[in-house]
Amino acid sequence: MASTSIHNAQGSGDSGPHSTHPSTAHDHGKIEPGEIAVGVVIGRASEYFDFFVYALASVLVFPAVFFPNEPKLEGTLYAFVIFAFAFLARPIGTTIFMAIQKHYGREVKLTLALFMLGFSTAGIALLPTFEHIGIWAIILLSLLRVGQGLALGGAWDGLPSLLAMNAPQHKRGWYAALGQLGAPLGFVVAASLFAYMLSSLTPADFLEWGWRYPFYVAFAINVVALFSRLRLVSAPEYAKLLDERELEPAGVVELATTQGRNIIIGALAALASYALFHLVTVFPLSWIKLYSLREATDFLVVQIWGGLIMAVGIVISGLIADRFGRRNTLGSMALLIAILSAFVPTLMNGGEAGQNTFILIGFALLGLSYGQAAGAVTANFKARYRYTGAALTSDLAWLVGAGFAPLVALGLSAHFGMAYVSFYLLSGAVGSLAALSLNRALEARDD
Repeated sequence: MASTSIHNAQGSGDSGPHSTHPSTAHDHGKIEPGEIAVGVVIGRASEYFDFFVYALASVLVFPAVFFPNEPKLEGTLYAFVIFAFAFLARPIGTTIFMAIQKHYGREVKLTLALFMLGFSTAGIALLPTFEHIGIWAIILLSLLRVGQGLALGGAWDGLPSLLAMNAPQHKRGWYAALGQLGAPLGFVVAASLFAYMLSSLTPADFLEWGWRYPFYVAFAINVVALFSRLRLVSAPEYAKLLDERELEPAGVVELATTQGRNIIIGALAALASYALFHLVTVFPLSWIKLYSLREATDFLVVQIWGGLIMAVGIVISGLIADRFGRRNTLGSMALLIAILSAFVPTLMNGGEAGQNTFILIGFALLGLSYGQAAGAVTANFKARYRYTGAALTSDLAWLVGAGFAPLVALGLSAHFGMAYVSFYLLSGAVGSLAALSLNRALEARDD
């Protein structure tokens, strides 16, 4: 990690040279950007693992155990409707937990949010199926999914904003990319776990009890992440730096009235990345399971390789962004995603070779794009609005770009053909390019 110290992080008193803390970085009251990046990766990786465990179960498990009386397509679509509930709940959770932080502090907020996330995840692992309690199983699954969304909104710790504001000027793209590595890490671990369970168990055992195991693992990871992140954000040096950078909650109404333009542009700027996100992870797995003789385990292995490629792409995106600019990088990748959209029908209908090509190229572009998707335009926010603004921008980007992507893509491909998935992905790329162009025009006008 870079050795450049964060400016204005010099403390006094216990955080100065006479500190008794054993950490060398903290002995001098300094926090390296790399330390913040590690905290961001830990937090995001645990959340993404939780996220992908549920996403993969929505394809591999939930249609059979919660919608057994429905045709396979309808059962999967219903599962994707419940999947979207978390994205609808997420901005609500951000608003609620920001109010909790105002009154009780950052540590209380984060503890409550991660306990809610752990409770919701463990609850899904213990949930009776439709066979045992009928419609109540679907209702409880929906409530627990909403709980996950509320908790994810509340789990915002401000570290990504802190990293963006304190990374060296010439390495901001690099540090922004490091913070995004949690996504491929979470996906690779979740997909590997499901692939192992599918290959080791009979289909009956997997649907009876095997699918629950990844949710138990997600709960355990949440507990570890809770203590890791609490230790980080409650450290005096971090608390002082967060306060100095004015990274405290702002009123949502005030934010919407004064920063609404920045929120909308920020949410749309990364639309191509978020649309592609589920079109190479969740949607193709559902399509293969419904319309192909290919084994899900085999396809998951290809996606795992794609996740590793995505991680490499994220790192490379940091180098590219520092040379050519983060917004230029995001715009260029949106253009490439638009080009890829034209080949979706050919590749997905082109047998294993075509499907593998789409997955691997899609993950590569996703890494290059997603590496700079977080906060590409949140620098537009004034410091006092950036903490809440960045959180709500992320929530809305996920909601608009990814929340309904599996549902829409599968519905379109099943009823109208794969060409309509191309149009869906193309619309995301066009949305990104339009938002970035509008942002540039508004900046020029404001200057």
